[in-house]
Amino acid sequence: MDSILARQISRLVDQISTIIVGKRPQIEDSVACLLAGGHLLIEDVPGVGKTTLAHALAVSLGLSFSRAQFTADLMPGDLVGVSVFDRQRDAFVFHPGPVFAQVLLADEINRAGPKTQSALLEAMEEHQVSIDGETHALPQPFFVIATQNPSDQLGTYPLPESQLDRFLLRITLGYPDRASERALLSGEDRRELATRLAPVMGPAELLAAQQAVQRIKASEPLLDYLQALIAATRSGRWFVQGLSPRAGIAVLRVARARALMAGRDWVAPEDLQALLPQAIAHRVQPVPGAGRGAVEQVRALVEATPVP
Repeated sequence: MDSILARQISRLVDQISTIIVGKRPQIEDSVACLLAGGHLLIEDVPGVGKTTLAHALAVSLGLSFSRAQFTADLMPGDLVGVSVFDRQRDAFVFHPGPVFAQVLLADEINRAGPKTQSALLEAMEEHQVSIDGETHALPQPFFVIATQNPSDQLGTYPLPESQLDRFLLRITLGYPDRASERALLSGEDRRELATRLAPVMGPAELLAAQQAVQRIKASEPLLDYLQALIAATRSGRWFVQGLSPRAGIAVLRVARARALMAGRDWVAPEDLQALLPQAIAHRVQPVPGAGRGAVEQVRALVEATPVP
């Protein structure tokens, strides 16, 4: 069963790779994040394919897609929806916002104010929104892909730690290599190509794959290794504050997804090592004087932590 799913997921990654050229590792991370039931944060400069990746992923999975452009004047109601009085019905009628889609692209999330950013928090964590005392369930599956501009750009607000913690992975696409960029320059518009993709998996198959992730085994030695990595983040040598238990659970969940993608029913240490920078660098702050960014600091921690 898992080998069949692995082949299906491989076809999904292959198809998206025809749109987002030369970025297979980032595509695999995005798919692993979705399989693990998490949300994805993409931090990069404008124009490197963040929106196209989100659209190609939704189309390839047959999921409904919506995009919300976060700006300084975006209000929470613009995102989750509003209740409007209907005179004919003599009652308030709820008009859902763009959050009511299976894949929501929260574009340039750090350009909106804190109140609007926090409006997304309940949706991401609880898969529901509350309007005027009523709770409205979001569609299943529900996957948020948020894009974020570098914090040194004008008009950006830093995301609070509580919201950063809701993103399972943070990735960076980066500029394409020379061959990939030539393919982009000489080929068709990638956004147009994405609209013509055929679904490789459907919503029901995706939900089945997410359930299969939960059945992937994690051995006692593997859990020992994960706990050693978590303890290292709390030692004070690498970061100001260490990982929370919730972050550790999230790391294990996405490692299980990566194992499923490889056709295995067990998690290997390599799964943790490959995903740890993307899974925790946005949750931690290097100690003063480290001389390295969070991603480089995580990689150094992994190299310094022996595998049991």
